Amino acid sequence: MYTFQLLFILAGISSIRAGPNSNTCSVYPKDPYIKAGENITLTCQSSCVGTSKIYWKLNNDRIDDSLSSMLNRTHTVLSLRNFTHPRATLQCYTAVTQQVIGGTIIETYSAKPRNISCVQYRLNQEESGGLDSLTCTWEHHMNPPVNYSVEGVFHKQKETVRCHSKKTACTFTQLVTLRDDNITVTVTATTHHWNVSSEPRTFVLHDISKSLPPKGLEVTDSAGSLTVKWRRLSPLEPGRCEVKCRKVLAGGEIVECDHSETGNNTRPYCLLNDEANGSIMINNVDSCITYSFSVRCVLEKAIWSDWSKEILHVTKLNKNHVNLRLWRKVSEPGENGLRKVRVMWMGIPKDCGGTFTYDIKQTPDSEHMTGGNYTFCGNTTCDVVVNQDAHRINLTVFQNKDVLVVKSLYVPAVGESLPQVTNIQTLSDDNVIKVSWMAPMQPVSGYKIDWTQDGSQYHWKESEYTNVTLSGLQEKKPYNITVTPLFGDKTGQGTQVLHVCSSFGDPDSIAITVVPGHRQAFVSWNTTSQKECSGAVHSYTVNYYKAQDGPHLNVTVDSKTRNVSLKDLSPDTQYTVNVDARALTGITTSSDEKFTTKKFDPGLVTALSIAGSVIIFLVLFLGLCFAIQWKKFQEKPVPNPALSSVGVWASQSQLKGICFQPFRNPSESHCDTVYPEKAQSTSTPSPVIGYDTHTASEYIVDYANSGMTLGLYTEDESPVEPAKTPPSPGESTALISSESSTANPYRSQSSVESSVPETAKLSKHVPVKQQERALLKTIYVTLDMIEQDHNR
Repeated sequence: MYTFQLLFILAGISSIRAGPNSNTCSVYPKDPYIKAGENITLTCQSSCVGTSKIYWKLNNDRIDDSLSSMLNRTHTVLSLRNFTHPRATLQCYTAVTQQVIGGTIIETYSAKPRNISCVQYRLNQEESGGLDSLTCTWEHHMNPPVNYSVEGVFHKQKETVRCHSKKTACTFTQLVTLRDDNITVTVTATTHHWNVSSEPRTFVLHDISKSLPPKGLEVTDSAGSLTVKWRRLSPLEPGRCEVKCRKVLAGGEIVECDHSETGNNTRPYCLLNDEANGSIMINNVDSCITYSFSVRCVLEKAIWSDWSKEILHVTKLNKNHVNLRLWRKVSEPGENGLRKVRVMWMGIPKDCGGTFTYDIKQTPDSEHMTGGNYTFCGNTTCDVVVNQDAHRINLTVFQNKDVLVVKSLYVPAVGESLPQVTNIQTLSDDNVIKVSWMAPMQPVSGYKIDWTQDGSQYHWKESEYTNVTLSGLQEKKPYNITVTPLFGDKTGQGTQVLHVCSSFGDPDSIAITVVPGHRQAFVSWNTTSQKECSGAVHSYTVNYYKAQDGPHLNVTVDSKTRNVSLKDLSPDTQYTVNVDARALTGITTSSDEKFTTKKFDPGLVTALSIAGSVIIFLVLFLGLCFAIQWKKFQEKPVPNPALSSVGVWASQSQLKGICFQPFRNPSESHCDTVYPEKAQSTSTPSPVIGYDTHTASEYIVDYANSGMTLGLYTEDESPVEPAKTPPSPGESTALISSESSTANPYRSQSSVESSVPETAKLSKHVPVKQQERALLKTIYVTLDMIEQDHNR
């Protein structure tokens, strides 16, 4: 132990003496191989990183820093005591950067080979004095290649034998041994670095002797029992043999045989002295069942032999074991009054050898009627036709043309009053249906329960109780179940319950429809049944969220609701919605449906559309009116201003007592004509070609002295520009200004001042006060007024 530590320290010192030029990082010694439980010292050199502080890890677990010490700035020593790891990885790290700078693998070997065991075999057990073999095994933890040497010393023969191996087992062959001799065995393990020997162990050859497995197994079948025979290979010495019996059930299950009839609750065995052959009988075996047998033997207190090769055997059909069970399903009478009866039976094992045939005979159930019809059927079912009377059906099973069993059942007549069960209850769970019912008032001998999934294939069983469990059903399928009471050799009326599911799946699939609005959306959905046994929905949950980062919201409604309105949504935003249908059996989720809310409120858009339509209509209407008025205006004749004159109109006070024809509707005035005084000047203007030969002076009333001014207007009351004609003698050519305008085309119609007194020029119809003469107003007379006056 101290030698290893000394070598490690010397190696560290030699590395230190290498000087500063040795710029390397490593852990040494490299990959040491030590004996389990020894101490070991290792050194980490950190010259390549130039750091002095390091730490160690063993199999990625940090080692306590107290186990290491620094020799100098670049060398750190680690001491590990009682090292027992079979194989471990040791690494050193820099404390600052936690970088691996070196490592090694430490392996250990066991101290000694242990748990040595040996078995002696007779190479020819059928002959005395034959050669033997001796095989020894042991335990030893070895990682590098190890050479083993096994030494055996016979006590009485004083003979030493050796065996060499690279494994933990070795066999001595061609040995001539004595049965009562002992042998001492020692195992030595050797490598290039060390060798170690086990503790010696002594064996009695008689106790470690092992027989070879028996041979020649045979099985014979007779009257419900089996006989197993074999031949052992060590007939010269007494011993015992054991038979292992197992049977293969339907579905491949293998179970141990029941050996209670042999007096042994484990396995049957027999004692043999010096017999070479052994045999044993196994009673009460099942009919048409596959059995397997194997045998092993032992010589007194020695070691059991290995099991012999297994042999299989199928038992024959025992008539006493045949339990034929018979049942039928009766259809409703057809138009011809005949009924179809499906006859079903069980109890004949399928694996039995031989040829089986089945005959059915149906006869009327009457003491006075005999005869009937024979029908040859298949292996498990047969269809026969009967009328509306009661019948009895007899099934006869033949094996190799010999009658094996006969069974009969009763078919009631149509309309026959028979007792029946009531209040059938079912409970389904995990492809199992539990059925219970209430028994009829009459005492019953049992019940027949049949069920079908498709109406063509029936399963059935018997029960003595008012409940039964139906298993092995198809997943999520509906079944029709019928319970019929039995009364001796007759039957009652069957009671049926329809569409009972073996199990329930998730709810039906869901299809959703979304109608988005401005800040709301209307979501509706429909369920589509895709499975026959879908779970009943108890609620729906509508999940919705913004497509990007919105929170997940939901609304839950009952199973009767198929729509919901989502409110308080954001306008012009994309949402994702789906619907969960929840049932006790699970949840079905619809596919995601994306929708985008509208940017504007549809009501506002509708109102704006209506308002816009009204505005467009008004614009079109006003435009049409304007076009019509404009057309009328274009069609009006333009008056000649040369035919118009300007006069003076009296003020409001001077107009009292004066009648004048209105501008627009002169016919409505109560004054027909205004008769002005004759103008002072009788000169007439030169005529204007193309116009009325009457001059304007004929229509002019001189109101100059009365303070009135007369002007000319067109029909639309716009002033008419007169033609430029030479002024008449005695008329002033000065233009009358309208609101100080310098471009008024109308000439003045006021007379030139004369020496005649003003009072003489006043109209006798218009008395005007002297003080009001100065209050003059300019008026215009339209052409139509003049024309109407001219017409008068």
